[in-house]
Amino acid sequence: MFRQDSDPTPEPRPAPRRRARLGLSGKLLILTIVFVTLAELAIFVPSMANFRLSWLSDRIAAARTAALVLEAAPESTVPPELARQILDSVGAQLVVVKREDTRRLLAMSDMPPAIDQHFDMRNTPFWRAVFDAFETLLAGRNRMLRVVAEAPRDGDFLEIVLNERPLHQAMLKFAATIFLISFLISAVAGLLIYLSLNTLFVRPMRRLTERMAAFREDPEDASRIIVPSGRNDEVGIAEDALAELQRGLSQTLAQKTHLAALGLAVSKINHDLRNLLASVQLISDRLADVPDPTVQRVAPKLLAALDRAITYCEQTLSYGRAQEPLPERRDVDVAALIEEVRDTLGLQLDSPVRWIASLERPLTMDADPDQLFRVLLNLTRNAKEALEGRAPNDPARDQIRISARRRGSVVEIEVSDTGPGIPAARREQLFSAFRASARRGGTGLGLPIADELVRAHGGDIRLVDGTIGATFLISIPDRPAELRQRPLRARA
Repeated sequence: MFRQDSDPTPEPRPAPRRRARLGLSGKLLILTIVFVTLAELAIFVPSMANFRLSWLSDRIAAARTAALVLEAAPESTVPPELARQILDSVGAQLVVVKREDTRRLLAMSDMPPAIDQHFDMRNTPFWRAVFDAFETLLAGRNRMLRVVAEAPRDGDFLEIVLNERPLHQAMLKFAATIFLISFLISAVAGLLIYLSLNTLFVRPMRRLTERMAAFREDPEDASRIIVPSGRNDEVGIAEDALAELQRGLSQTLAQKTHLAALGLAVSKINHDLRNLLASVQLISDRLADVPDPTVQRVAPKLLAALDRAITYCEQTLSYGRAQEPLPERRDVDVAALIEEVRDTLGLQLDSPVRWIASLERPLTMDADPDQLFRVLLNLTRNAKEALEGRAPNDPARDQIRISARRRGSVVEIEVSDTGPGIPAARREQLFSAFRASARRGGTGLGLPIADELVRAHGGDIRLVDGTIGATFLISIPDRPAELRQRPLRARA
Protein backbone atom coordinates (compact mmCIF):
# COMPACT_ATOMS: atom_id res chain seq x y z
CA MET A 1 0.00 0.00 0.00
CA PHE A 2 1.15 3.47 -0.68
CA ARG A 3 1.24 5.99 2.15
CA GLN A 4 -0.46 9.29 1.45
CA ASP A 5 1.39 12.36 2.66
CA SER A 6 -0.40 14.09 5.47
CA ASP A 7 0.82 17.53 4.41
CA PRO A 8 0.78 17.69 0.62
CA THR A 9 2.55 20.57 -1.01
CA PRO A 10 -0.06 23.07 -2.17
CA GLU A 11 -0.10 23.78 -5.85
CA PRO A 12 0.98 27.31 -6.72
CA ARG A 13 -1.92 29.54 -7.57
CA PRO A 14 -1.75 31.34 -10.86
CA ALA A 15 -1.19 35.04 -10.61
CA PRO A 16 -4.44 36.98 -10.99
CA ARG A 17 -4.85 38.73 -14.29
CA ARG A 18 -4.69 42.46 -14.01
CA ARG A 19 -7.35 44.42 -15.82
CA ALA A 20 -6.60 47.98 -16.69
CA ARG A 21 -9.24 50.34 -15.39
CA LEU A 22 -8.22 52.97 -17.87
CA GLY A 23 -6.55 51.73 -21.02
CA LEU A 24 -4.05 53.49 -23.21
CA SER A 25 -6.84 54.88 -25.39
CA GLY A 26 -8.59 56.48 -22.43
CA LYS A 27 -5.34 57.91 -21.07
CA LEU A 28 -4.44 59.23 -24.51
CA LEU A 29 -7.86 60.88 -24.85
CA ILE A 30 -7.58 62.55 -21.44
CA LEU A 31 -4.05 63.78 -22.12
CA THR A 32 -5.08 65.11 -25.52
CA ILE A 33 -7.99 67.06 -24.00
CA VAL A 34 -5.82 68.44 -21.18
CA PHE A 35 -2.95 69.60 -23.35
CA VAL A 36 -5.14 71.02 -26.12
CA THR A 37 -7.11 72.90 -23.47
CA LEU A 38 -3.90 74.27 -21.98
CA ALA A 39 -2.78 75.34 -25.44
CA GLU A 40 -6.09 77.11 -26.04
CA LEU A 41 -5.83 78.84 -22.66
CA ALA A 42 -2.37 80.00 -23.61
CA ILE A 43 -3.96 81.60 -26.68
CA PHE A 44 -7.12 82.86 -24.91
CA VAL A 45 -5.33 84.82 -22.18
CA PRO A 46 -3.23 87.13 -24.39
CA SER A 47 -6.12 87.43 -26.86
CA MET A 48 -8.33 88.97 -24.18
CA ALA A 49 -5.57 91.36 -23.09
CA ASN A 50 -4.94 92.42 -26.70
CA PHE A 51 -8.68 92.92 -27.31
CA ARG A 52 -8.99 95.24 -24.27
CA LEU A 53 -5.95 97.23 -25.38
CA SER A 54 -7.31 97.52 -28.91
CA TRP A 55 -10.71 98.64 -27.68
CA LEU A 56 -9.17 101.31 -25.47
CA SER A 57 -6.81 102.35 -28.27
CA ASP A 58 -9.81 102.95 -30.53
CA ARG A 59 -11.36 105.18 -27.88
CA ILE A 60 -8.09 107.05 -27.43
CA ALA A 61 -7.79 107.55 -31.20
CA ALA A 62 -11.32 108.98 -31.31
CA ALA A 63 -10.51 111.18 -28.30
CA ARG A 64 -7.38 112.55 -30.04
CA THR A 65 -9.47 113.51 -33.06
CA ALA A 66 -12.05 115.17 -30.83
CA ALA A 67 -9.29 116.97 -28.93
CA LEU A 68 -7.93 118.43 -32.12
CA VAL A 69 -11.39 119.69 -33.10
CA LEU A 70 -12.12 121.14 -29.68
CA GLU A 71 -8.70 122.79 -29.36
CA ALA A 72 -9.09 124.43 -32.79
CA ALA A 73 -12.36 126.06 -31.79
CA PRO A 74 -12.24 129.28 -29.75
CA GLU A 75 -13.10 128.92 -26.10
CA SER A 76 -16.79 128.92 -25.18
CA THR A 77 -17.74 128.69 -28.85
CA VAL A 78 -18.57 124.96 -28.78
CA PRO A 79 -22.24 124.48 -27.85
CA PRO A 80 -22.84 122.05 -24.96
CA GLU A 81 -25.03 119.88 -27.20
CA LEU A 82 -22.17 119.51 -29.71
CA ALA A 83 -19.70 118.76 -26.96
CA ARG A 84 -22.05 116.05 -25.65
CA GLN A 85 -22.33 114.51 -29.13
CA ILE A 86 -18.55 114.52 -29.46
CA LEU A 87 -18.20 112.75 -26.09
CA ASP A 88 -20.86 110.20 -27.12
CA SER A 89 -18.96 109.46 -30.33
CA VAL A 90 -15.81 108.94 -28.33
CA GLY A 91 -17.68 106.93 -25.69
CA ALA A 92 -16.20 109.07 -22.90
CA GLN A 93 -17.58 111.41 -20.26
CA LEU A 94 -14.51 113.60 -19.91
CA VAL A 95 -11.63 114.64 -22.21
CA VAL A 96 -8.62 116.49 -20.78
CA VAL A 97 -5.37 117.54 -22.44
CA LYS A 98 -2.30 118.58 -20.48
CA ARG A 99 0.34 120.87 -22.00
CA GLU A 100 3.11 122.74 -20.22
CA ASP A 101 1.74 122.19 -16.71
CA THR A 102 -1.71 123.26 -17.87
CA ARG A 103 -4.66 120.90 -17.85
CA ARG A 104 -7.40 121.92 -20.22
CA LEU A 105 -10.88 120.44 -19.97
CA LEU A 106 -12.05 120.10 -23.55
CA ALA A 107 -15.40 118.41 -22.91
CA MET A 108 -17.33 117.03 -19.98
CA SER A 109 -20.72 115.57 -19.31
CA ASP A 110 -23.22 117.14 -16.97
CA MET A 111 -21.72 115.81 -13.71
CA PRO A 112 -18.03 115.02 -13.14
CA PRO A 113 -17.80 111.20 -12.65
CA ALA A 114 -16.12 109.41 -9.68
CA ILE A 115 -13.07 107.45 -10.84
CA ASP A 116 -12.93 103.74 -9.88
CA GLN A 117 -9.73 102.67 -11.70
CA HIS A 118 -6.76 104.29 -13.43
CA PHE A 119 -5.04 102.87 -16.50
CA ASP A 120 -1.94 104.37 -18.17
CA MET A 121 -1.47 103.13 -21.72
CA ARG A 122 1.91 104.78 -22.07
CA ASN A 123 3.72 102.26 -19.92
CA THR A 124 1.77 99.01 -19.40
CA PRO A 125 3.61 95.65 -18.88
CA PHE A 126 2.07 92.56 -20.41
CA TRP A 127 1.24 90.89 -17.10
CA ARG A 128 -0.58 94.06 -16.01
CA ALA A 129 -2.59 94.13 -19.22
CA VAL A 130 -3.60 90.48 -18.66
CA PHE A 131 -4.58 91.14 -15.07
CA ASP A 132 -6.63 94.23 -15.99
CA ALA A 133 -8.36 92.36 -18.82
CA PHE A 134 -9.63 89.59 -16.51
CA GLU A 135 -10.51 92.14 -13.87
CA THR A 136 -12.69 93.92 -16.41
CA LEU A 137 -14.15 90.62 -17.64
CA LEU A 138 -15.13 89.59 -14.11
CA ALA A 139 -16.35 93.00 -12.97
CA GLY A 140 -19.90 92.92 -11.73
CA ARG A 141 -20.78 96.67 -11.64
CA ASN A 142 -20.45 99.78 -13.80
CA ARG A 143 -17.04 101.19 -13.07
CA MET A 144 -15.57 104.49 -14.25
CA LEU A 145 -12.19 104.09 -15.89
CA ARG A 146 -9.63 106.85 -16.27
CA VAL A 147 -7.35 106.22 -19.24
CA VAL A 148 -4.16 108.18 -19.89
CA ALA A 149 -2.40 108.13 -23.28
CA GLU A 150 -0.18 110.24 -25.52
CA ALA A 151 -1.67 113.64 -26.35
CA PRO A 152 -1.92 115.02 -29.92
CA ARG A 153 0.24 117.97 -31.13
CA ASP A 154 3.10 117.41 -28.66
CA GLY A 155 0.99 117.55 -25.53
CA ASP A 156 2.05 115.91 -22.31
CA PHE A 157 -0.83 113.43 -22.14
CA LEU A 158 -4.45 112.92 -23.06
CA GLU A 159 -6.87 111.84 -20.39
CA ILE A 160 -10.34 110.42 -20.88
CA VAL A 161 -12.88 109.07 -18.42
CA LEU A 162 -15.32 106.46 -19.65
CA ASN A 163 -17.79 103.88 -18.43
CA GLU A 164 -16.33 100.35 -18.39
CA ARG A 165 -19.66 98.63 -19.11
CA PRO A 166 -19.42 98.81 -22.95
CA LEU A 167 -15.90 97.40 -22.70
CA HIS A 168 -17.18 94.63 -20.43
CA GLN A 169 -19.96 93.69 -22.87
CA ALA A 170 -17.60 93.77 -25.85
CA MET A 171 -15.12 91.52 -24.04
CA LEU A 172 -17.89 89.07 -23.16
CA LYS A 173 -18.89 88.80 -26.83
CA PHE A 174 -15.28 88.43 -27.88
CA ALA A 175 -14.67 85.77 -25.18
CA ALA A 176 -17.72 83.81 -26.33
CA THR A 177 -16.59 84.00 -29.95
CA ILE A 178 -13.01 83.03 -29.27
CA PHE A 179 -14.14 80.27 -26.90
CA LEU A 180 -16.41 78.80 -29.59
CA ILE A 181 -13.67 79.00 -32.21
CA SER A 182 -11.12 77.56 -29.78
CA PHE A 183 -13.49 74.75 -28.85
CA LEU A 184 -14.00 73.83 -32.51
CA ILE A 185 -10.26 74.01 -33.22
CA SER A 186 -9.36 72.03 -30.13
CA ALA A 187 -12.03 69.43 -30.86
CA VAL A 188 -10.85 68.91 -34.44
CA ALA A 189 -7.15 69.02 -33.47
CA GLY A 190 -7.69 66.74 -30.49
CA LEU A 191 -9.65 64.27 -32.60
CA LEU A 192 -6.97 64.21 -35.29
CA ILE A 193 -4.20 63.82 -32.71
CA TYR A 194 -6.11 61.10 -30.90
CA LEU A 195 -6.87 59.16 -34.08
CA SER A 196 -3.27 59.48 -35.30
CA LEU A 197 -1.67 58.38 -32.04
CA ASN A 198 -4.26 55.67 -31.55
CA THR A 199 -3.55 54.27 -35.02
CA LEU A 200 0.23 54.61 -34.86
CA PHE A 201 0.90 53.56 -31.28
CA VAL A 202 -2.07 52.49 -29.17
CA ARG A 203 -3.48 49.86 -31.52
CA PRO A 204 -0.09 48.18 -32.12
CA MET A 205 0.57 48.17 -28.37
CA ARG A 206 -2.87 46.72 -27.74
CA ARG A 207 -2.16 44.06 -30.34
CA LEU A 208 1.15 43.22 -28.64
CA THR A 209 -0.60 43.00 -25.28
CA GLU A 210 -3.40 40.79 -26.59
CA ARG A 211 -0.94 38.44 -28.32
CA MET A 212 1.17 38.16 -25.18
CA ALA A 213 -1.92 37.41 -23.08
CA ALA A 214 -3.13 34.82 -25.61
CA PHE A 215 0.31 33.20 -25.75
CA ARG A 216 0.46 33.06 -21.94
CA GLU A 217 -2.73 30.97 -21.86
CA ASP A 218 -1.23 28.26 -24.08
CA PRO A 219 2.48 28.75 -24.86
CA GLU A 220 2.73 25.47 -26.75
CA ASP A 221 0.13 26.54 -29.33
CA ALA A 222 2.14 27.84 -32.27
CA SER A 223 -0.92 29.60 -33.70
CA ARG A 224 -0.78 32.06 -30.80
CA ILE A 225 2.63 33.37 -31.83
CA ILE A 226 2.39 36.96 -33.03
CA VAL A 227 2.86 37.60 -36.74
CA PRO A 228 5.01 40.75 -37.20
CA SER A 229 3.37 43.50 -39.18
CA GLY A 230 6.58 44.42 -40.99
CA ARG A 231 6.82 47.95 -39.59
CA ASN A 232 10.24 49.59 -39.68
CA ASP A 233 9.92 51.52 -36.41
CA GLU A 234 10.34 50.56 -32.75
CA VAL A 235 6.95 48.84 -32.72
CA GLY A 236 8.06 46.60 -35.58
CA ILE A 237 11.30 45.79 -33.75
CA ALA A 238 9.28 44.91 -30.64
CA GLU A 239 7.00 42.65 -32.72
CA ASP A 240 9.99 40.85 -34.27
CA ALA A 241 11.62 40.38 -30.87
CA LEU A 242 8.36 39.11 -29.33
CA ALA A 243 7.79 36.69 -32.21
CA GLU A 244 11.33 35.33 -31.88
CA LEU A 245 10.94 35.01 -28.11
CA GLN A 246 7.60 33.24 -28.43
CA ARG A 247 8.94 30.83 -31.07
CA GLY A 248 11.94 29.95 -28.92
CA LEU A 249 9.80 29.50 -25.81
CA SER A 250 7.25 27.41 -27.68
CA GLN A 251 9.99 25.13 -29.05
CA THR A 252 11.59 24.84 -25.62
CA LEU A 253 8.29 23.90 -23.98
CA ALA A 254 7.60 21.39 -26.74
CA GLN A 255 11.02 19.85 -26.12
CA LYS A 256 10.37 19.78 -22.37
CA THR A 257 7.05 18.03 -22.97
CA HIS A 258 8.73 15.57 -25.32
CA LEU A 259 11.49 15.00 -22.79
CA ALA A 260 8.96 14.34 -20.02
CA ALA A 261 7.14 11.81 -22.20
CA LEU A 262 10.46 10.26 -23.18
CA GLY A 263 11.51 10.04 -19.55
CA LEU A 264 8.31 8.25 -18.63
CA ALA A 265 8.75 5.76 -21.47
CA VAL A 266 12.41 5.17 -20.68
CA SER A 267 11.65 4.66 -16.99
CA LYS A 268 9.23 1.88 -17.93
CA ILE A 269 11.70 0.28 -20.33
CA ASN A 270 14.51 0.71 -17.82
CA HIS A 271 12.71 -1.36 -15.21
CA ASP A 272 12.36 -4.42 -17.46
CA LEU A 273 15.75 -3.97 -19.14
CA ARG A 274 17.53 -3.88 -15.80
CA ASN A 275 15.92 -7.18 -14.82
CA LEU A 276 16.96 -8.76 -18.13
CA LEU A 277 20.55 -7.57 -17.74
CA ALA A 278 20.66 -8.95 -14.21
CA SER A 279 19.58 -12.34 -15.57
CA VAL A 280 22.24 -12.16 -18.30
CA GLN A 281 24.84 -11.27 -15.68
CA LEU A 282 23.98 -14.38 -13.66
CA ILE A 283 24.34 -16.52 -16.77
CA SER A 284 27.62 -14.88 -17.81
CA ASP A 285 29.12 -15.58 -14.37
CA ARG A 286 29.22 -19.24 -15.36
CA LEU A 287 31.59 -18.44 -18.23
CA ALA A 288 34.37 -17.93 -15.70
CA ASP A 289 34.35 -21.71 -15.08
CA VAL A 290 34.77 -22.60 -18.77
CA PRO A 291 38.43 -23.69 -19.36
CA ASP A 292 38.52 -22.51 -22.99
CA PRO A 293 41.33 -19.87 -23.38
CA THR A 294 39.26 -17.67 -25.67
CA VAL A 295 36.40 -17.66 -23.20
CA GLN A 296 38.78 -16.90 -20.36
CA ARG A 297 40.13 -13.90 -22.32
CA VAL A 298 36.73 -12.55 -23.33
CA ALA A 299 34.75 -13.30 -20.13
CA PRO A 300 36.23 -10.50 -17.94
CA LYS A 301 35.50 -7.90 -20.60
CA LEU A 302 31.97 -9.24 -21.02
CA LEU A 303 31.35 -9.11 -17.29
CA ALA A 304 32.73 -5.56 -17.09
CA ALA A 305 30.50 -4.48 -19.98
CA LEU A 306 27.45 -6.00 -18.27
CA ASP A 307 28.32 -4.27 -15.01
CA ARG A 308 28.52 -0.96 -16.83
CA ALA A 309 25.24 -1.64 -18.66
CA ILE A 310 23.45 -2.30 -15.37
CA THR A 311 24.96 0.84 -13.86
CA TYR A 312 23.84 2.88 -16.88
CA CYS A 313 20.32 1.51 -16.56
CA GLU A 314 20.21 2.64 -12.96
CA GLN A 315 21.30 6.13 -14.04
CA THR A 316 19.32 6.34 -17.27
CA LEU A 317 17.18 9.25 -16.12
CA SER A 318 19.95 11.10 -14.33
CA TYR A 319 20.44 13.54 -17.19
CA GLY A 320 17.79 16.26 -16.98
CA ARG A 321 16.05 14.86 -13.89
CA ALA A 322 19.04 15.09 -11.55
CA GLN A 323 22.76 15.67 -11.69
CA GLU A 324 25.21 12.93 -12.58
CA PRO A 325 26.68 11.28 -9.48
CA LEU A 326 29.87 12.85 -8.19
CA PRO A 327 32.98 11.23 -9.66
CA GLU A 328 34.74 8.62 -7.53
CA ARG A 329 38.26 9.62 -8.48
CA ARG A 330 41.35 7.45 -8.30
CA ASP A 331 44.48 6.89 -10.34
CA VAL A 332 43.53 5.58 -13.78
CA ASP A 333 45.82 3.95 -16.32
CA VAL A 334 44.97 6.04 -19.39
CA ALA A 335 46.45 3.55 -21.90
CA ALA A 336 44.42 0.63 -20.53
CA LEU A 337 41.25 2.72 -20.49
CA ILE A 338 41.74 3.81 -24.11
CA GLU A 339 42.37 0.20 -25.13
CA GLU A 340 39.12 -0.80 -23.44
CA VAL A 341 37.27 1.91 -25.41
CA ARG A 342 38.75 0.54 -28.65
CA ASP A 343 37.63 -3.00 -27.80
CA THR A 344 34.12 -1.73 -26.96
CA LEU A 345 33.90 -0.04 -30.37
CA GLY A 346 35.06 -3.28 -32.04
CA LEU A 347 37.93 -1.64 -33.93
CA GLN A 348 40.66 -4.17 -34.75
CA LEU A 349 43.85 -3.90 -36.75
CA ASP A 350 42.03 -4.94 -39.93
CA SER A 351 39.00 -2.68 -39.42
CA PRO A 352 38.11 -0.31 -42.28
CA VAL A 353 38.34 2.58 -39.78
CA ARG A 354 41.86 2.83 -38.37
CA TRP A 355 42.48 3.45 -34.69
CA ILE A 356 45.65 5.43 -33.90
CA ALA A 357 46.66 6.01 -30.26
CA SER A 358 49.58 8.21 -29.25
CA LEU A 359 50.17 8.33 -25.49
CA GLU A 360 52.86 9.21 -23.03
CA ARG A 361 53.86 6.06 -21.19
CA PRO A 362 53.31 5.53 -18.36
CA LEU A 363 50.43 8.00 -17.99
CA THR A 364 47.97 8.01 -15.12
CA MET A 365 45.35 10.59 -14.25
CA ASP A 366 43.15 11.34 -11.27
CA ALA A 367 39.60 10.61 -12.50
CA ASP A 368 36.56 8.37 -12.22
CA PRO A 369 37.33 5.49 -14.64
CA ASP A 370 33.69 4.72 -15.44
CA GLN A 371 32.79 8.36 -16.15
CA LEU A 372 35.96 8.93 -18.18
CA PHE A 373 35.17 5.75 -20.12
CA ARG A 374 31.72 7.16 -20.95
CA VAL A 375 33.24 10.45 -22.12
CA LEU A 376 35.76 8.78 -24.43
CA LEU A 377 33.21 6.24 -25.67
CA ASN A 378 30.72 8.97 -26.62
CA LEU A 379 33.36 10.96 -28.51
CA THR A 380 34.90 8.00 -30.33
CA ARG A 381 31.50 6.48 -31.17
CA ASN A 382 30.45 9.79 -32.76
CA ALA A 383 33.71 9.82 -34.72
CA LYS A 384 33.22 6.22 -35.88
CA GLU A 385 29.63 6.86 -36.98
CA ALA A 386 30.71 10.00 -38.87
CA LEU A 387 33.41 8.03 -40.72
CA GLU A 388 31.16 5.07 -41.47
CA GLY A 389 28.68 7.48 -43.02
CA ARG A 390 30.90 7.81 -46.09
CA ALA A 391 31.39 4.08 -46.77
CA PRO A 392 33.23 2.31 -48.29
CA ASN A 393 35.92 3.18 -45.76
CA ASP A 394 39.63 3.36 -46.44
CA PRO A 395 41.98 2.92 -43.46
CA ALA A 396 44.45 5.35 -45.03
CA ARG A 397 41.77 8.06 -45.11
CA ASP A 398 39.28 7.22 -42.36
CA GLN A 399 41.04 7.37 -39.02
CA ILE A 400 40.28 7.97 -35.35
CA ARG A 401 43.23 9.47 -33.53
CA ILE A 402 43.49 9.71 -29.78
CA SER A 403 46.41 11.19 -27.90
CA ALA A 404 47.06 11.96 -24.23
CA ARG A 405 49.74 13.91 -22.39
CA ARG A 406 50.34 15.53 -19.04
CA ARG A 407 50.99 19.24 -18.65
CA GLY A 408 51.90 19.79 -15.02
CA SER A 409 48.84 18.90 -12.93
CA VAL A 410 46.54 18.72 -15.97
CA VAL A 411 46.05 15.74 -18.26
CA GLU A 412 44.96 16.52 -21.80
CA ILE A 413 43.24 13.94 -24.00
CA GLU A 414 42.63 14.80 -27.65
CA VAL A 415 40.11 12.84 -29.72
CA SER A 416 40.02 13.60 -33.45
CA ASP A 417 38.83 12.07 -36.69
CA THR A 418 39.31 12.70 -40.38
CA GLY A 419 35.59 12.90 -41.12
CA PRO A 420 33.49 15.75 -42.55
CA GLY A 421 33.63 17.76 -39.32
CA ILE A 422 30.83 19.62 -37.55
CA PRO A 423 28.78 22.22 -39.50
CA ALA A 424 29.18 25.79 -38.31
CA ALA A 425 25.43 26.09 -37.69
CA ARG A 426 25.59 23.35 -35.03
CA ARG A 427 28.64 24.57 -33.17
CA GLU A 428 26.80 27.18 -31.10
CA GLN A 429 24.59 24.48 -29.54
CA LEU A 430 27.16 21.72 -29.60
CA PHE A 431 26.74 20.81 -25.93
CA SER A 432 22.95 21.40 -25.74
CA ALA A 433 20.76 18.37 -25.21
CA PHE A 434 18.79 17.08 -28.22
CA ARG A 435 20.34 19.73 -30.50
CA ALA A 436 23.92 18.66 -31.13
CA SER A 437 23.30 15.51 -33.17
CA ALA A 438 24.00 15.86 -36.86
CA ARG A 439 23.30 12.18 -37.54
CA ARG A 440 19.80 11.08 -38.44
CA GLY A 441 18.37 9.05 -35.60
CA GLY A 442 20.85 10.41 -33.06
CA THR A 443 19.62 11.53 -29.65
CA GLY A 444 21.94 14.51 -29.30
CA LEU A 445 22.87 13.49 -25.73
CA GLY A 446 26.41 12.18 -26.21
CA LEU A 447 28.23 15.51 -26.15
CA PRO A 448 26.05 17.08 -23.40
CA ILE A 449 26.68 14.04 -21.17
CA ALA A 450 30.41 14.18 -21.89
CA ASP A 451 30.48 17.89 -21.11
CA GLU A 452 28.64 17.37 -17.80
CA LEU A 453 30.97 14.55 -16.73
CA VAL A 454 34.11 16.50 -17.57
CA ARG A 455 32.88 19.59 -15.74
CA ALA A 456 32.11 17.40 -12.71
CA HIS A 457 35.87 16.68 -12.65
CA GLY A 458 36.59 20.41 -12.70
CA GLY A 459 37.82 20.10 -16.29
CA ASP A 460 36.90 21.43 -19.70
CA ILE A 461 35.98 20.00 -23.08
CA ARG A 462 35.98 22.06 -26.24
CA LEU A 463 36.01 21.78 -30.00
CA VAL A 464 39.36 22.70 -31.54
CA ASP A 465 38.99 24.94 -34.59
CA GLY A 466 41.08 24.73 -37.74
CA THR A 467 41.53 20.95 -37.85
CA ILE A 468 40.61 18.25 -40.34
CA GLY A 469 37.37 16.62 -39.28
CA ALA A 470 36.37 17.15 -35.65
CA THR A 471 38.86 17.44 -32.81
CA PHE A 472 37.85 17.59 -29.13
CA LEU A 473 40.30 18.50 -26.39
CA ILE A 474 39.62 17.27 -22.85
CA SER A 475 41.50 18.89 -19.97
CA ILE A 476 41.12 17.42 -16.47
CA PRO A 477 43.20 18.76 -13.56
CA ASP A 478 44.33 16.61 -10.66
CA ARG A 479 42.77 17.14 -7.28
CA PRO A 480 44.83 18.85 -4.59
CA ALA A 481 46.96 16.38 -2.63
CA GLU A 482 44.99 16.80 0.61
CA LEU A 483 41.72 15.99 -1.15
CA ARG A 484 43.24 12.87 -2.66
CA GLN A 485 44.30 11.62 0.77
CA ARG A 486 40.84 11.81 2.31
CA PRO A 487 39.47 8.69 0.53
CA LEU A 488 42.53 6.78 1.70
CA ARG A 489 41.93 7.81 5.31
CA ALA A 490 38.26 6.85 5.00
CA ARG A 491 39.15 3.38 3.66
CA ALA A 492 41.75 2.93 6.41
